[in-house]
Amino acid sequence: MTAADRPAPPAAPLAVPPAARTAPWPDAPAAPRPATHGAPAHPWPGAPAAPPVSRWQRLATPAGVLAAVAGAFAYVGAVDPNHPGHYPVCPLYRISGLYCPGCGGLRSAHAFVHGDLVAALHDNAPAVAAYFAFAVLWVVWAVRAWRGRPARLALGPAQMWAIGALLLVFSVVRNLPFGGWLHP
Repeated sequence: MTAADRPAPPAAPLAVPPAARTAPWPDAPAAPRPATHGAPAHPWPGAPAAPPVSRWQRLATPAGVLAAVAGAFAYVGAVDPNHPGHYPVCPLYRISGLYCPGCGGLRSAHAFVHGDLVAALHDNAPAVAAYFAFAVLWVVWAVRAWRGRPARLALGPAQMWAIGALLLVFSVVRNLPFGGWLHP
């Protein structure tokens, strides 16, 4: 029997099964597969799937963020920022005497917690808008987490520039003589 007549030895198993290869050449890494509803994609066919995540587990992160924000609002509601010594002074205001877009934010939060919406708007109107925006975005996030969908907030450059421009105009107007009604 010659070498040509002998049967070929069994081929060594491939590192990656042929069905899992999606690359155009053998040594290229396989392309990642898309994940479905929070379950990670497995590069190996027949690999055990990730254990299903319950709805309550998906709500853990939104609930933790809500607890942290509620705790911060509770602290600001209990410790009055209108009395000096509890909170640091705004560095921009201390150095230059100018109000930044955040000046009055703690006073606004304190008034908001105590239900005085007029005082909260007077102290910092953009902060009150941000409180309501956070509430809406948090509800959307929690509902999407409950349904097993990823939370997405995609602000484009135009929206970011618009928000920045509004805050800049607010800062300039509140520091001009006729914008005294916007001082905290």
